[in-house]
Amino acid sequence: MSFVKEFRDFAVKGNMIDLAIGVIIGAAFGAIVSSIVDDIFMPLIGIIIGGIDFSGIVLTVGEARVNIGLFINAVVKFAIVAFVLFLVVKAINSLKREAAQEPVETTPAPTKEEILLTEIRDALRTNPRV
Repeated sequence: MSFVKEFRDFAVKGNMIDLAIGVIIGAAFGAIVSSIVDDIFMPLIGIIIGGIDFSGIVLTVGEARVNIGLFINAVVKFAIVAFVLFLVVKAINSLKREAAQEPVETTPAPTKEEILLTEIRDALRTNPRV
């Protein structure tokens, strides 16, 4: 098998395409979360705490700048993403449990007539001259 054909077979598998779509949606979701945290949550938290702008909190050590406020923003973003993923996984697990609890449809036992007809059919197959 050639390298190109092997790669094509690998790349076109359903799981790879699902993964690619998930990465793209995840990147878009990350942009939304960044906007919510930077533009809505952190200003509100800053107002509640006393007008603190977290993005402006900087610690200067010599000539180095340590952006503590940006780190706090990143922690809040992580907490939001982790919470949303927790809710998604919880919903999926709930759906799986419901699917597992659904009664499995069983076929009813054959009636006496069906059993007798099956025996007659099988007998005719083994002795076609009868």
